[in-house]
Amino acid sequence: MRRFDDIPDDYESVIGTWELTADEIIAFAKTWDPQPFHTDIGAAEQSPFGGLVASSAHLFAICTRLFFDHPDHIDVLAMLGKDKLRLPNPARAGTTLTYRTRCIGKRASSSRPSTGIITLADTVSDSDDSTVLAQEVTLMVARGP
Repeated sequence: MRRFDDIPDDYESVIGTWELTADEIIAFAKTWDPQPFHTDIGAAEQSPFGGLVASSAHLFAICTRLFFDHPDHIDVLAMLGKDKLRLPNPARAGTTLTYRTRCIGKRASSSRPSTGIITLADTVSDSDDSTVLAQEVTLMVARGP
């Protein structure tokens, strides 16, 4: 597990990949974001997207799962913010999502000496290498051995 002091200023990593299926998109959306273009293939084909697409909440959940499962696990104590969130292209069923991150900021906490603050620039791209999610995430990370 990586702690604050173990994360180099130029840290970059492929966090993981995820096979996005129609069944998963529909099941997630029925509970959390029941828009027809997330839950109904026929309605989705008539939507501006022209087919079934994953909701942003689903993409956030996938990122959370992949980040937690990443073998190069960072000892996150809290998420302090998400900034510059963009969803420039839809995430479609049948694609493989790839989640990448890189450190763009790092500082020791002035109020909590046992922690540090890192900012990561994340991208999630599809099988065609089109970005479906981009964001900057600020995290409180444990320091010490």
